[in-house]
Amino acid sequence: MRRIITGHNENGKSIITMDGPPARSIGEDVGGLFELWNTDGNEVISSDVIDRADDEIILSPPCGGTKFRYFQINPLPEGVPEDILQEIAADAFEKVGAAHHRVDTTKHPAMHKTETVDYIILLKGDVTLILDEEEVDLKPFDVVVQRGTNHAWVNNGNEPALLIAVLIDSDIK
Repeated sequence: MRRIITGHNENGKSIITMDGPPARSIGEDVGGLFELWNTDGNEVISSDVIDRADDEIILSPPCGGTKFRYFQINPLPEGVPEDILQEIAADAFEKVGAAHHRVDTTKHPAMHKTETVDYIILLKGDVTLILDEEEVDLKPFDVVVQRGTNHAWVNNGNEPALLIAVLIDSDIK
């Protein structure tokens, strides 16, 4: 995975400030989350060389901020008991500072709700988006605009599914 980050030099000319893999990833055991870039709601200084994704991986952006990331969902093995799935999901959400986002997991262990508007594109795989009242099957290049709803993602295939997401801190009503 390659990231190319642009900026400006001391003369105000556009340059490449970073070219390489993401600085951080987490959770490869359940698929993985690869942080690409973050903003924190403060001024953007395009001449700095700070890697805004080289920080602790947290599910939600800070107040006024954004998260740009790839995430991968592995297929679940057959026959895993519900209590083990709940335990795996609880651990995964705890690792990204998001245990409090698991508000109602009765429909699926990975259900969670964030105060964000998310733009999500399925790049590869066969995934179902689960909501409280409905489910929808996604195919590659389908786009979801997730607006602060309780949701989960399920890989229906035999291969890892790859999605890209932009999470935007929002005041959800």
